[in-house]
Amino acid sequence: MSEALNDLSIYIREARPALVEDAVIAYGELNLTTSGENLLPLLTFLRDDAQCGFISFIDICGVDYPAREKRFDVVYHLLSPRQNLRIRVKVATAEDEPVPSACAVYPGADWFEREAWDMYGILFTDHPDLRRILTDYGFEGHPL
Repeated sequence: MSEALNDLSIYIREARPALVEDAVIAYGELNLTTSGENLLPLLTFLRDDAQCGFISFIDICGVDYPAREKRFDVVYHLLSPRQNLRIRVKVATAEDEPVPSACAVYPGADWFEREAWDMYGILFTDHPDLRRILTDYGFEGHPL
């Protein structure tokens, strides 16, 4: 499996070098780091490219690093059923720096982005309905 992940990492970095800031294999998955401005082009490439085929959107989660300048990581988990491989895409963002919504590429991202907004306060631009999903609408702040 690690040979397939190494080959995939090399392929992605050669095919779209401007979209990937870092590529590391950890915990049996390829982890790609990108910027907010390159997120949607990278996700689209990973979904549409025949050699990648990451058509299955698994989830999005937020990770909070309070001591960092860009406090949050938004982490996307994708699956390529054809290759039977998973990939993780990470974007670092600050509290007041929105991340583009992935809903246009993966419609299933809708509720996961709402959860990241509700729990962490991570903003997503162009989200079709960014509102609370787990807390009361009158709840102030973000629990996590």
